[in-house]
This record gives sequence, structure tokens and C-alpha cells, in this order.
Amino acid sequence: MSGALKEVRNRIHSINNTQQITKAMKMVSAAKLRRAQDAIIKMRPYAEKLQEMLSNIVSNSDGSIGGSLTKERPVEKVLLITITSDRGLCGGYNHGLIKLTKQIIQERYADQQAKGNVTILPLGKKSYEHFSKNNFKVVDNYWTIFSDLSFENVSKISKYVMNAYSEGEYDKVEIVYSEFVNAAVQRFECEQFLPVKKTVSSKGESKADFIFEPDQEALVEELMPKILNTQLFKSVLDAHASEHGARMTAMDKATDNAEELLKTLKISYNRARQAAITTELTEIVSGAAALQG
Repeated sequence: MSGALKEVRNRIHSINNTQQITKAMKMVSAAKLRRAQDAIIKMRPYAEKLQEMLSNIVSNSDGSIGGSLTKERPVEKVLLITITSDRGLCGGYNHGLIKLTKQIIQERYADQQAKGNVTILPLGKKSYEHFSKNNFKVVDNYWTIFSDLSFENVSKISKYVMNAYSEGEYDKVEIVYSEFVNAAVQRFECEQFLPVKKTVSSKGESKADFIFEPDQEALVEELMPKILNTQLFKSVLDAHASEHGARMTAMDKATDNAEELLKTLKISYNRARQAAITTELTEIVSGAAALQG
């Protein structure tokens, strides 16, 4: 019986230590989430308005605006930018993004994948490790982005993608990332990056009328790379906030589960201890009765 009690005590001690770790990780993620959430909330309206304006201009032009970045080609070669985290312990966050990427390949680009024409550009250690180990074509120059996250570093990735698209290395580029909704909810999305997506106006809907100074073509060609940089940076900030939200939620649930397990173990420990005491008392009483007899 003493061996069983010692085993339960060891489990209680181990779970107490684990609970302290999960509590600490939850607090760290909550602090990081606040900064990441502020960043994406401030960035999102600006990025969405710029993207809306660019799509509207491209849609209302005669096709000559924007150069090669707006030209649609038959999709033979595809690049998927998959944004995950560097670390785990964030529930199903990374698994869901990797699963969505594979689902997109299977449903949309199965023929291209069979020809070896689907390439993954992973941002984050988890996506890099997974797709590298599973024999996908991988661009392995930018997966460490979260070790030094900044607009300048994200712009380098965007510049590489735009140059590769212009030179015909890829015919379509999409971003797979998690859109931050709140600390408990992250929405997995696949968003077209290149060619620049055109807006489809409904019947009777008026077209936006912009005044350009200097001329429209020169202004759009100057602004387009900057707007695309902003679009990718917004996706990375969304993913960054989603990661911390997912980790905070996962650590909160782990802490609650540890508390429930501790209650169960303590009840088991008390019952075993009471049974051991009862057994000892019974043995003492029986021994005393035997001596009296």
C-alpha cells in the first residue's frame, strides 16, 4: 500500500509542477498577445483599404495598369506561402494550417503537384520542418521570419515573390494563414496574393472614381509593390496574433485539466491513505485481541 501511496504522491507533485509551467506560459502568451493584437488591429483597416483601392483600380483599367503583377496566366506553377509558428504548445493551430495547405493542393492543384510544380514558401519553423520532411518543394530562405519580425524583413519576402512572379517562375501565389478574430478564435484563410485580385462589381454598383496625380499608370506601378508588401505584412501580423491567442487558450485549458486531475488524484490518495490507516488499526486490534485470548 505504501508503494501505491508514494506513486500517487509523485504524480500529484509532477502535475503541480506542470500546472505551474502552463500558468506561466499562459501569462507570457497573454502579454505577447496584447502587443500582437494591438499591431494587427491598427494595421488591418489600412491594409484592407489599400488592397481594396488597388483591386478597384486594376479592375476598372484596360489591363495595361500594373504590369506583369496583374496579368493572369494559365496556372502551371504555384507558390503557397504557409504561415505557422516557430514553437508548438498552441493546440491545433499549426496542424490546422498545414492541413489546409495540403487540402488546397489536393483540391485545386493536384495536377500541378503531380508534375512537381507546387512550391511551398514556409514562414515559421513548424511549416518548414513539416514540408521539408515530407518531400515538398520548399523555399528555405525565409522561415526564420518570426525571430526578427519587422516590415522590412517581410518586404524582402514580398520582393522575392513579386520578382519570381514577374519572371514567370510562378503563375499563381496564395497565402495560407490564420486570421485573428479574438483570443479564443482563429480563422484559417487562403488568400490570393498574385496576380492582383480584381473586384467584381454588382449590377448598378457605381465604380470608384479616383483622381490621380501624376498619371494613373506611373502612380500604380510605384504604389503596387508597397501595397503588396503591406498585404503580406498584415497576414504575418494576423498569424502572429493568432499564434499567441491559440497558445494562451491551450495553456488555459491545460491548467484547468491539471486542476481537475489533481482533484481526482487527491481523492484517490486520501481514500488509499484512509484504507491503509484502517488496515493498520484492524491489524493492531486483531493482534491485541489475540494476545488477550
